Amino acid sequence: MAVYDLEEQENIESLKAWWKQYGSLVIAAVVAFVIGVGGVQGWRYYQGEQALKAAELYTEFEEAVKVEDAAKIQSLAEKIRAEFASSTYAPRAVLLAARTAVDKGERDKAVELLRWAGANGKDESLKALANLRLSAVLLDLGKHDEAVKAVTTPPTEAFAALFADARGDVYMAQGKNKEAADAYQVALDKLPKSAAYRNVVEIKRDSLGVQ
Repeated sequence: MAVYDLEEQENIESLKAWWKQYGSLVIAAVVAFVIGVGGVQGWRYYQGEQALKAAELYTEFEEAVKVEDAAKIQSLAEKIRAEFASSTYAPRAVLLAARTAVDKGERDKAVELLRWAGANGKDESLKALANLRLSAVLLDLGKHDEAVKAVTTPPTEAFAALFADARGDVYMAQGKNKEAADAYQVALDKLPKSAAYRNVVEIKRDSLGVQ
């Protein structure tokens, strides 16, 4: 029994020595782990709260769109952009607000909003739509080079035809018939044979009289 007591005492002394040397590191590791777990849970909770607030604000925004309250549409879109810029709601709200700005004749404001939506949208379709609308507004403003630049590179192949058609419109407005005809031909090459819009593009191309 005495042997066991001696061995136990030696183990205790060894443990004490080990704890004296490494105990602070163990405590630090445990604290870091607890803080890490708590931090992750806290961040998830924060994200959930932010997503809920953004959704509620966007619902209010949609109501303003339904009743065509232009002032409220603009103010809510700006609030969503300012407070929830990283959410999926912000680019959508800004895109709709840009349409309202165009309707009110505020094209410079629309350009600013559409540039933001195109740069910050997470959905490729939304980004493409923002750039197509941006090109159209810039064309109305006579900013041809910027209008072409907005639709130079489609985010996905699915938008290649629409982007080419938009470039054709800008070139036509500039009197660059050859470039316009080429752009319209690209659009036709990309459009499905069954697409009803092909007729519109063909009419625009043929009206240029370029062989």
